[in-house]
Amino acid sequence: MISVREYDSDRFDRSKRIEWISMDKIRRSKCLVAGAGALGNETVKCLVLSGFRDITVADNDHIGTSNLNRCVFFRSSDVKKGTKSEILAERASELDPDVMIRPMNIRVQELDDWGFDVVIGCLDNISARLHVNANACYFNIPYVDGGTDGMTGKVQTVLSDGPCLQCSMNGSHYKVMETRFSCTGKGSFYVPKIAAEITTTSVTAAMQVREAMKIVSDREDMCIRNIAYYDGISGETHVLEIKKDTDCENHEYPV
Repeated sequence: MISVREYDSDRFDRSKRIEWISMDKIRRSKCLVAGAGALGNETVKCLVLSGFRDITVADNDHIGTSNLNRCVFFRSSDVKKGTKSEILAERASELDPDVMIRPMNIRVQELDDWGFDVVIGCLDNISARLHVNANACYFNIPYVDGGTDGMTGKVQTVLSDGPCLQCSMNGSHYKVMETRFSCTGKGSFYVPKIAAEITTTSVTAAMQVREAMKIVSDREDMCIRNIAYYDGISGETHVLEIKKDTDCENHEYPV
């Protein structure tokens, strides 16, 4: 009879073999995932499997059929039933009975409790990103922003001593944001539809969670300090260097 070796009975044995990873700090950390769509699904999956035990997911949107090709936790029977955050929390909890995933059926702009150790942005619009970025800067919480556009992914880690999301924005970003608000009606937001597919989403979310693991393991020195772009066609990652804007209002708060 083949017996299970002692190290194979430990769920996180292989992760513990990576020197810089602190499983104890990961378990004790509190993480907010803003957005429960494609990036949110992949991010929560990676967080749970990486050992995070206290996860809050904020999203008040409902599941549509078009979500099903890139959201691992959603099923056809979920369409128009419950919110993305609720169903994501329920399904992802099945991966590990020790994890606590708290769904919040709200827009992230309505969140009033920012008691987190790290925030991961999985949002599909600029205004929500800027809101999360501003609060993360104000409360001095590391923020990992992610986004995809077809075969391209983007990750930016916002730390207290570096540039924030707003520092890298230009006029075209604000123009897009204004377009969203001009098309808003009856409390719902207009979201321009862009190309999306699961492989780019998976890579981008994995990069975001890896950044979160560095942060809570006290290895911010290893974090992405600029904006990393992933090219899904070539498989290459390019880093765009940005500077901290000394006039940015998000850096007026004491660290």
